[in-house]
Amino acid sequence: MSLKEIYRNKWVRFSFWTVLYILWVVWVGNYWWLLGLPVIFDIFITKKVKWAFWKKEYKEGEKHNVWLDWLDAIIFAVIVVTFINIFFLQAFKIPSSSMESSLLTGDHLFVSKVSYGPRLPETPLSVPFVHNVLPFSGKESYSKALQFDYRRIAGFGKVKRDDYVVFSFPHGDTVLKRVPAEDYYMHVRTSGREYTINNYGPIVVRPVDKKDHYVKRCVAVAGDTLQVKDGKVYVNGEPQEAYKGIQNTYRVETDGPINIKIIEGLGLNSAELWYSQSMPGYPEMPLTEERLEKVKTLPNVVSVTPNIDVYPPDFPDSPLLLFPFTGTGWTRDNYGPVWIPAKGATVELTPANIDLYRRAIEVYEGNGFKVEEGKVFINGEEADTYTFRMDYYFMMGDNRHNSLDSRYWGFVPEDHIVGKPLFIWLSTDATKRFPANIRWNRFLKWCK
Repeated sequence: MSLKEIYRNKWVRFSFWTVLYILWVVWVGNYWWLLGLPVIFDIFITKKVKWAFWKKEYKEGEKHNVWLDWLDAIIFAVIVVTFINIFFLQAFKIPSSSMESSLLTGDHLFVSKVSYGPRLPETPLSVPFVHNVLPFSGKESYSKALQFDYRRIAGFGKVKRDDYVVFSFPHGDTVLKRVPAEDYYMHVRTSGREYTINNYGPIVVRPVDKKDHYVKRCVAVAGDTLQVKDGKVYVNGEPQEAYKGIQNTYRVETDGPINIKIIEGLGLNSAELWYSQSMPGYPEMPLTEERLEKVKTLPNVVSVTPNIDVYPPDFPDSPLLLFPFTGTGWTRDNYGPVWIPAKGATVELTPANIDLYRRAIEVYEGNGFKVEEGKVFINGEEADTYTFRMDYYFMMGDNRHNSLDSRYWGFVPEDHIVGKPLFIWLSTDATKRFPANIRWNRFLKWCK
């Protein structure tokens, strides 16, 4: 007897799906879902209720209704894909060059939810296959009428140092409708709230699971101390591993423009390059260590100097742009040291660190927070220490001089973690036309 014939037996099918369902309930950890077992029993055994009420049962020889068959296929696809997106895999597209040359603009990824454990939906009333905005209309694709608390179920592990991570943008709780990709809080700090809303508003307030998604490298995990010195990342006093894709910008002086074929051959992103006649040369050429050595050997290159921001910073790294926005004397290339909050760890609150941890305490962990006459009040009570309830992470783009990351908006809480990029299933170059725009060498490439 074949497996197909065995599966036709209703008791075999009932047993198979019952076991899978129970395993899923145990994984989710909400045993109220066991009330669904009578439904499975009825679907396969008693068949008293027509659960798929839209599905037509055809008599032998009866002509099929094409529209009903399509409806059945669409409903099945929506249910299955939604289930996969929530618990296993989700598609994601790299929207910017902040991860060049590791992950490229136009890379389409599959993100593993089980690597760090799936985050259960907090805003379940949402249009399928749409993250937060309806196409064409620009309206929000979800309703906040039903909201759940944050909960993550078991995964294969935790976020590790140097992992690529997809996460919800920490400052994405407030979005400017006219410039949704820009940081609302940055605009408010530099231009004022009234001017920002009048020119770029109105604003939309989004729950955590409906914030825009970002992808960066996690350079420091909870409990680490991070520092950037002359563009190099140090964690707990040790230098970060020199990954091939990490790049900084250099001032490349030449005796004329570099041939575009050479630039393309080096794998440089031409959209990030501009040639200055007055130098002459390239004021900000983003280079990995490997490409740096190649550029130095080009015949028309006169000199190559790293761009290192020191204090006082050049525009755009003003104190209002770099976290914690208080004039710390830090720049994008000389930043920290800063301790990353860890769940269960207690920190003494001082004038020197209160701005580093205020948003974590007040916004991410939902406490009332005030500072009056130099004293800190949490939930109305004076406090000189605080114990964190979540782990936090420090994220940076591999394209260090063209990345808005934790240096500009602070820590990423654990409830913002979405998943880990697994592999690239498609990559396209927006600067080229089909079929030259397809990067065939990145097809089914693992992210590592």
